Amino acid sequence: MAHSLQHLLPRPGPVWGLAPERPVDRPDRAGPPWRGVSGLAGAAGLRLVARRAEQHAATPGAGHPDALTALRQRLRREPLGTALLAQALGAVAAVARHTLGQTPRRNQLHAAAALLDHRLAEMATGEGKTLAVALAAAVAALAGVPVHVATANDYLATRDASLLAPFYAALGLSVAARPGAGDDSARRAVYGADVVHATARDLAFDWLRDRQAAQGAAERHAAALAGTAASKPVMRGLCLALIDEADSILLDEAELPLVLSRPAPQAARRAFLWQALALARRLVDAQDFVHHTTDRLVRLTPVGEERLEHAARALGGPWQRPRYRREAVQLALAALHAYRRHEHYVVRDGAVEVLDEVTGRVSAGRVWSRGLHTLLAFKEGLKPADETETLARTTFQRFFQRYWRLGGLSGTLWEARGELLAVYGLPVNRIAAHRPCRRQVLPARHFTSRATLLAAAASRAASLAAAGRPVLVGTDSVADSEAVAAALAAQGVPHHVLNALHDAEEAAIVAAAGRAATVTVATRMAGRGTDIELDAAARAAGGLHVIDCQHNPSRRLDRQLAGRAARRGEPGSVEAWRCAHLAATGAQAGAASAEVRTPWKASLPPFLRGWLAKASHTWRQRREEGRRVALRRDLLRQDLAWERRLAFAGPPA
Repeated sequence: MAHSLQHLLPRPGPVWGLAPERPVDRPDRAGPPWRGVSGLAGAAGLRLVARRAEQHAATPGAGHPDALTALRQRLRREPLGTALLAQALGAVAAVARHTLGQTPRRNQLHAAAALLDHRLAEMATGEGKTLAVALAAAVAALAGVPVHVATANDYLATRDASLLAPFYAALGLSVAARPGAGDDSARRAVYGADVVHATARDLAFDWLRDRQAAQGAAERHAAALAGTAASKPVMRGLCLALIDEADSILLDEAELPLVLSRPAPQAARRAFLWQALALARRLVDAQDFVHHTTDRLVRLTPVGEERLEHAARALGGPWQRPRYRREAVQLALAALHAYRRHEHYVVRDGAVEVLDEVTGRVSAGRVWSRGLHTLLAFKEGLKPADETETLARTTFQRFFQRYWRLGGLSGTLWEARGELLAVYGLPVNRIAAHRPCRRQVLPARHFTSRATLLAAAASRAASLAAAGRPVLVGTDSVADSEAVAAALAAQGVPHHVLNALHDAEEAAIVAAAGRAATVTVATRMAGRGTDIELDAAARAAGGLHVIDCQHNPSRRLDRQLAGRAARRGEPGSVEAWRCAHLAATGAQAGAASAEVRTPWKASLPPFLRGWLAKASHTWRQRREEGRRVALRRDLLRQDLAWERRLAFAGPPA
């Protein structure tokens, strides 16, 4: 069927099935699924489609209800070729102009065409990605395709569904937001809409629940004997997913498995972990154990092994098994020394909440496995949640391979184009901005310590704000953002803080960040999502100035933060400040223990010290990028092994 239907849009029905889903290749193959040839002539053909769509949108009556009815019928029976796609995009663009007050630009039409052609589109920040996704979603939904718009967080999913509701309604389409839908009936109603806005995690877990329910043969048989109907799937298949901030979801979020679990109270296990933490507190750093900051792993030394064996003699039971004892205490040592509050997790409402180290946001519902989450709760003096047992699992790599059609947008995709093509089968198109970029990139500065850097950033932000410039200071962690905020408060400078402790006010903080003389201190939460709108006074003063104090693990994250300034051809500037002696990147950059003293560098000329620091930073980023690629590759292999071993998704196709 894949070869015969390659040009048609998938929809529930007798041809594609009631819940269409691409048969993933054999579970021993990690490559992307075959997606066929679209019939569009690559990037050049997509630009042609955008030009013709622009002309169609300007045609009187393009968005008239009669014209939309005729278009809907064509989309449901004809392949999506160049001419039909241009006409469809032109029609929905005309409706967007009337309902949203926005005239889609050619680059937005180009991006929408790329999404419908199994492609990823790199589109500069501020160029209108939300509208481009909406145009593509509308064309597919008019053809009867259930569309899933995947976002990075609940706020964006709810905001976009509400913002675009008049547009979809004018086209005769329904839209719903997944966040807040708790039970099966509520979620089933959401997925009944033509366009569903949801986080990628919600989509994946809802699919896992449906698959888990479908495998419950005993339950279905019991329902049949009782004369009752078995529960229907919540989702209507995996037809088309359009991914906003695609690199965040397909790469950064794809570094951890998605595990469907249920509580499994284990009093004995909890007591064992409590004992492990108590024993770990007795051990001495560098004498009994050593820890590696890059991987957050702790290893006992021979001396530590001997001390632990002696201390555990009186405990009996599992403590007499050397390997079990060693692994438990090493995990407890990691909880004590390698995982830091406000850097790897926060404590809110009496619970430990995991921080996403890439976005800086709280990862709702995520827990660390193997008892680490329980150990951190004990460390913080909290009552731990129940241990869990795994019901099913997948990865974003494997999940998104199951969609018949897939596309996505982001401002930073180019660096990872090879991996995205190899894993998901998605080429990357770069979409030109509609106006030349006016961003000024100032020379980088390097400091000898983190404390000096943060204090200087606060002073720099204060002086720029005094001149009327809005300022955004990007920091590595919650702790760093609070340190800059304290320095600003000491100078009497009004400011806002955006980090995982203040995520409820995210929209209000970002909305105010473009006002003249406003200082915003943020973690990586400020790197993407909501636009920072400049007011007239801020524009006249020179636009937003970004002070990048982050030691990001990838070049993509550097570009994300820099992209907050000078959007849509507006003025703005950015400068990168680095701690020259930090030997680690990302989450380890804030650790005082990561500072490596190199006195010989002090004798070098300043320009040479700066060059060495920049080269070292670039080398560390490339090394970290390679490590993360390998991490995602290994995770995909583990997922394939899980499928082979348990076959939780049924026999492989």
